[in-house]
Amino acid sequence: MFKIFIQRPVLSTVISVIIVILGVLGLRSLPIAQYPDIAPPTVNVSASYTGANADVVLKSIVIPLEEQINGVENMTYMTSSATNDGSASIRIYFKVGTDPDLAAVNVQNRVSRATSLLPAEVTRAGVTVTKSQSSNLLIFSLYSEDKTFDQTFLQNYAKINLVPQIQRVTGVGDATVFGSKDYSMRIWLKPDVMQQYSLIPSDISAALAEQNIEAAPGKFGENGNQDFQYVIKYKGRLTTAPEFENIIIKSVGQGQVLRLKDVAKVELGSLTYTSTISTNGQESVGMAISQTPGSNARDVVNNSKKIIEEASKSFPKGVKYTYMVDVNENLDASIEKVIHTLIEAFILVFLVVFIFLQDFRSTLIPAIAVPVAIVGTFFF
Repeated sequence: MFKIFIQRPVLSTVISVIIVILGVLGLRSLPIAQYPDIAPPTVNVSASYTGANADVVLKSIVIPLEEQINGVENMTYMTSSATNDGSASIRIYFKVGTDPDLAAVNVQNRVSRATSLLPAEVTRAGVTVTKSQSSNLLIFSLYSEDKTFDQTFLQNYAKINLVPQIQRVTGVGDATVFGSKDYSMRIWLKPDVMQQYSLIPSDISAALAEQNIEAAPGKFGENGNQDFQYVIKYKGRLTTAPEFENIIIKSVGQGQVLRLKDVAKVELGSLTYTSTISTNGQESVGMAISQTPGSNARDVVNNSKKIIEEASKSFPKGVKYTYMVDVNENLDASIEKVIHTLIEAFILVFLVVFIFLQDFRSTLIPAIAVPVAIVGTFFF
């Protein structure tokens, strides 16, 4: 068989060229990642019980969820935590190689079994099940250069204008905004005034549930001889602070009503005030981008940067961004080192063979064969 390639050098050359071309094509399609995918897949389950302390959260949320989740397929172990701000978190670890999407679905099915065992407030707020990404490729910060915008505005601006665009980039597994500064209608109750009217917090919650709803009032004129039917429109959920302030809590007699603004201060604020983020002493919000398994990390970072750069042209005046972590810097350095090592290896092979054979033509054969073999491996 070797005689065929020796006697027909053109055939050998053509096959070598084909192997090199296939190797180059395979090299271009290979996924690039900073580290090998050896971390076990994890799924996070989180819930919130407003106003509860850590002990109540543990007994009413964590324990029922753990009892149902325990033993889910391919699970190795899980950890949980409960805090005094009413939040509960359970992290489930699976065997290496488990499909994270399938693991999240299995956990979600187990969580649904525990829904009836959880407090009604927790069920209404929802129990979130998310798969955890291995590592962040790109972390950047949005900040207000002239301090015109606070962290609450920056976080909501990023979630509305940046996150949807970045999530559409091929290879992006998740785009996360750090913090819990989502816009929320905050109702600060006045205990002394509520005591005067014999009110408790559940009375306020009941009034909100009754008057802040999406309703289908129906229509009239259907069962009659009218020429037209009219659909009744209802405003629906309240959206502004004055609308919430005018919610009627109860009647106090003589045609007078007690409104929410009489017993509480209503304002549009943040979901929580437990953390703050600053960049170079200025209020900011951080955002992290992670990749899906098997995607090209370099392409994900470059395409995400293009989206951020394009979006920055329409940022409000004074809002700037800066990169905190960029995996491409490490990837470029690593790839450059690999290329240098390969070149040095080729040169050393050529010199060693030439020293032993003492013939330049004979040295060309291994000098050509080695690069062809190495490049060809990227395809096969």
